[in-house]
Amino acid sequence: MKKKYTIVTYGCQMNEHDSEKISWILENLGYEWTENKEDSDFIVYNTCLVRENAELKVYGQLGALKDLKRKNPDLILAVCGCMMQREEARRVILDKYRHVDIIFGTNNIHKLPLLIDRHKQTNETVVDIVEDTRDIDDNIEANRKYGFKAFVNIMYGCNNFCTYCIVPYTRGRERSREPESIIKEIEKLAEEGYKEIMLLGQNVNSYGKTLNIEYTFADLLRDINKIQGIKRIRFMTSHPKDLSDELIYAMASLDKVCEQLHLPVQSGSNRILKAMNRKYTREDYLLLIEKIKKAIPDISISTDIIVGFPGETEEDFLDTLDLVKKARFDSAFTFLYSIREGTKAAQMENQVPDDIKHERFQRLLDTIYPIFYEENLKYLNKTVEVLVEEVSKNNDEVLSGRTRTGKLVHFKGSKDLIGKFVNVKITTPKTFTLEGHLI
Repeated sequence: MKKKYTIVTYGCQMNEHDSEKISWILENLGYEWTENKEDSDFIVYNTCLVRENAELKVYGQLGALKDLKRKNPDLILAVCGCMMQREEARRVILDKYRHVDIIFGTNNIHKLPLLIDRHKQTNETVVDIVEDTRDIDDNIEANRKYGFKAFVNIMYGCNNFCTYCIVPYTRGRERSREPESIIKEIEKLAEEGYKEIMLLGQNVNSYGKTLNIEYTFADLLRDINKIQGIKRIRFMTSHPKDLSDELIYAMASLDKVCEQLHLPVQSGSNRILKAMNRKYTREDYLLLIEKIKKAIPDISISTDIIVGFPGETEEDFLDTLDLVKKARFDSAFTFLYSIREGTKAAQMENQVPDDIKHERFQRLLDTIYPIFYEENLKYLNKTVEVLVEEVSKNNDEVLSGRTRTGKLVHFKGSKDLIGKFVNVKITTPKTFTLEGHLI
């Protein structure tokens, strides 16, 4: 009987893709997937450190597994990901959760077979952390969640050091993959029938800066656009300070690059943006939005916004509301600022009281949700191309998929349409989704 494994993933798309790589490694070691932890012989927690809640969830889950480990002493429990790149988090695991067998980081996934072997030989907790992104193996295969769309890392790490963000300390310094390696991976995916590619990086706009040749992110998009079989190209995340005119032109002119852009603004206040070390002003950002919409009129733009950053005044918050009204985002990830130890913002004075944060957060939602709905109303009675992704979780007669602009569309259809492109006429725009029927 094959041994079984479970992976629990927290965090961003890069973590999701890392879990796909871990899955491929384990299956090549003879394990098979199960959703049931009680049936597992190997459980991996792939962790995130961006939000405190994600960290606390991991500790809670690990505590709950003590009984499972007692019942099955041969169970191997591993913890990896961004949390484990931080020494303080590793200490907590080693001191309080001694039933954890393997601890590894974000840059040495390829060493997992060796770590498993070392643990089996010694029966001790194995810790292996690599800080340098140059040690990442670009050639690890992955068990993709879907057979028609795939994540592809184009770079690792981050050099921006925004004062609220722990990522540069956990993912390491920025390194771009060689373009030949990326193109080869995507060509292979195209041959296997993949239709949509999501390019991943902490700041894709700075792709190429660590290469030994003059080669930009726009150059990479142009080369990927030539690959036969690929129908859609997406990417995230973009940093406003590095989004060039060359990239805007490439997005507008390349037929496979989707009309979708995730462009985190974080705040609409110049004073707060400076304190965040974002290196652009609200005027810069709004000018960029205007330029992008002029070049790509149908583009859908999403963003990230933090409420209650240290020192944020009512005037600063009103600047954020004003920017939101002017930019007219299609969607947004909104966050209450929370202290992350190890960042500069954690040491800042004038931390905003929780009650003020929550009150402002609600006002932000009250402002942006009507805008989302108004932007979605533009799709009423339009026919859109949808890549069908899955059956709805709430109704097995309803399918869901995404437009080129990243809008989530629900419609009735049969399961054999999953992985295919269909045309859907939109009949009911909603705040977060679109509903329609097949044409």
